[in-house]
Amino acid sequence: MDVSKESSGSSHDDFISSSGMHDMEKQTKNVDGMADEVDDDSPFEMVRTAVSNKDSPELPCLTFRSWVLGIGFCAALSFVNQFYWFRENSIILGGFVVQLISFPLGYLMALLLPKRTFNTFGWSWSLNPGPFNIKEHVIVSIFAGASVGTAYGIDVVTIKRMWYKSGLGFGPSVLFILTSQIMGYSFAGFSRKFLVYPASMIWPASLISVTLFRTFHEVQSIGGGRFTRSQIFWVCFIGSFAWYFIPGVIFPALGFLSILCFAAPGNIIANQLGDAFNGVGMLNFSLDWSYISSAYTQSPIAIPWVYACNVFVGFVIIMWVATPIGYYTNTWDTQLMPMYSASVYTTNGSVFDIHQVMTNNGMLDVEKYASYGPLRLTFAFAMTYGLGFAGLVNLISYIALNHGPSIMEQMRQARTLNEDVHMRLMRVYKEVPHWWYGVTFVITFALSIVTCEVYNLMPWYWVIVATVIPLVFTVPIGIIQAISNQQPGLNVITEFIIGYARAGDPIANVTFKVYGYITMAQALALVSDQKLGHYMKIPPRDLFIAQLVGTIIAAFVQLGVAFWLMDTVANICTPEGFPFTCIQANTFFSASVIWGLVGPERMFGTSSPYHPILYLFILGALLPVPFWLWKQKFPTSWIRHVHTPLLFIASGFMPPAPSHVYTNWFIGCFFFNYLWHKYRNAQWNRYAFALSAGLDSGLAISGIVTYFAFMNVKMPDWWGYNTHHCPLAAHGMSSYEQPV
Repeated sequence: MDVSKESSGSSHDDFISSSGMHDMEKQTKNVDGMADEVDDDSPFEMVRTAVSNKDSPELPCLTFRSWVLGIGFCAALSFVNQFYWFRENSIILGGFVVQLISFPLGYLMALLLPKRTFNTFGWSWSLNPGPFNIKEHVIVSIFAGASVGTAYGIDVVTIKRMWYKSGLGFGPSVLFILTSQIMGYSFAGFSRKFLVYPASMIWPASLISVTLFRTFHEVQSIGGGRFTRSQIFWVCFIGSFAWYFIPGVIFPALGFLSILCFAAPGNIIANQLGDAFNGVGMLNFSLDWSYISSAYTQSPIAIPWVYACNVFVGFVIIMWVATPIGYYTNTWDTQLMPMYSASVYTTNGSVFDIHQVMTNNGMLDVEKYASYGPLRLTFAFAMTYGLGFAGLVNLISYIALNHGPSIMEQMRQARTLNEDVHMRLMRVYKEVPHWWYGVTFVITFALSIVTCEVYNLMPWYWVIVATVIPLVFTVPIGIIQAISNQQPGLNVITEFIIGYARAGDPIANVTFKVYGYITMAQALALVSDQKLGHYMKIPPRDLFIAQLVGTIIAAFVQLGVAFWLMDTVANICTPEGFPFTCIQANTFFSASVIWGLVGPERMFGTSSPYHPILYLFILGALLPVPFWLWKQKFPTSWIRHVHTPLLFIASGFMPPAPSHVYTNWFIGCFFFNYLWHKYRNAQWNRYAFALSAGLDSGLAISGIVTYFAFMNVKMPDWWGYNTHHCPLAAHGMSSYEQPV
């Protein structure tokens, strides 16, 4: 399933339950005595621990410095994250990088910029209004937040051009990206009363960001050290930058050290079990940080050790137990295909050619499909969808059991509690009028209809239906996320709706999913930023401007990078174009074939061999029950650390993720978040995020530098330059004759 887009639940970095949040509080609560008891404060302990109950309204926020840094980081991260999205080894530079790097840069600008005051049309302003303050720091992060994830619509633009051979063009693509991204603002604005203002809507992930901002700007009592965070960041940055030249250019095999393939290179079973591309990645290790801190797993430092164990156990069960059993028992004739792949196949094991079954206008030709043969999936890929259904239902069941009472209580409190101190402090600032959001909705909705109709993405009435989904679900899903920090994904619902309604139309399927699912996901991301701004006392109008400008800049930069790479990289989105193999887009394309071109009735109906996987939702619904019952009887048992939604996290990324990334990420978690955190806790508190940001940033910049520096250089063809040391894994078991 497509990385962070096809997953049925939230990513593991966003999974912080109330109990888990308490663990994180213990790691950060020393900051400046934040947990002191006060008379006028939030009614919720975790908010009191992290968020100050005071404000300084005179602090400037949307300043020249914050504009320059915000736009700069937004453009830079948009470029880097989109550039790596096309690569085999995807990485994502996130908010922690911006928080860390922007602080010394803001401080430097405060030292160097002139303090002269200017008057422009009666408005007085300065390049340097004083020391770089916490509100400027937050607004820079919110600017850049729009660029952390690549726009979902770019998947549609990419597969339409590279697989369906019908490019959308840059202008129409801009309209499509902007409308799908910005429409979420209106839903975010209209839901503020329910999701931002009430004290009971906590948004636990925002508290982590609040804590980190305050560690930069307030007096700290975290254990001292010989080095500052900035020094650690730059040491790690330089080391990571220099090291990547080895696995990235000179010795790529260091990214895939498969013990099984080295031990038995001629054995197909060893190849299938040990390969990372077409196998399950057993005993496949990596010395390339891009496979340890990848776009699929994020940094191993960013997740508590207990949660990492949950994710890895789920990975082992799915990939190392269930997949080999299903494959070697030849379930669904899966031995005709590789063990692990996001590609789609025919009944004889050859790659499915969509152009053999399509009409000239891009629809399914039923007669050609009947003649060509039905679509087939690898066992791992098919199970991904079954586990997707299970994961969605499991998340709802888990939340109902573990957070149901608190959700109901906090919903009641949202209606009955008086304003907390944070809401009262925010009354000082002018609120964003509802008509701003109304105008935003009208413009983007109208342009969405025009874009979809004029450029044949889908009929106008399906735009209306797609818009109703976020209208209905934004508030209830937002309440769940605000309290439990988990977001049930609606992608399965949108795929089913349009898959049955317009079977045989793949582009309409993915377009409907963008407007129906991503609009809501974007709205909730914006609401989360609004809650961060609420906690940090950012003027709402400044926040609105930063979010809107950041989203527009990110859309243009990401789309520009996508078109540039598709125009200039030879054999892009094919194995020959390594490392620009577009594995995320390839998975999205396969999903468009499964749900759109072929349709859910043909793929998962009662006559399909894949029909039984739909019943995995029963497993998802029942799985949390025994753990919940055990915790009720033995609340201090180790079972309390089992979080069943995390067991399904890996399946949301498998495929397209190389199968060894979770193993190497887990090893990193063990060293960083178990050994280091346990035995050098003060040091971990001080340096962990700086180290993570430095390694990620150095890798990202090095990858771009090596691309331009060596794009016209032919490297020596030697053993270490080859990343595929398990070549037999690309074959199906039935179609390969084992040599005697």
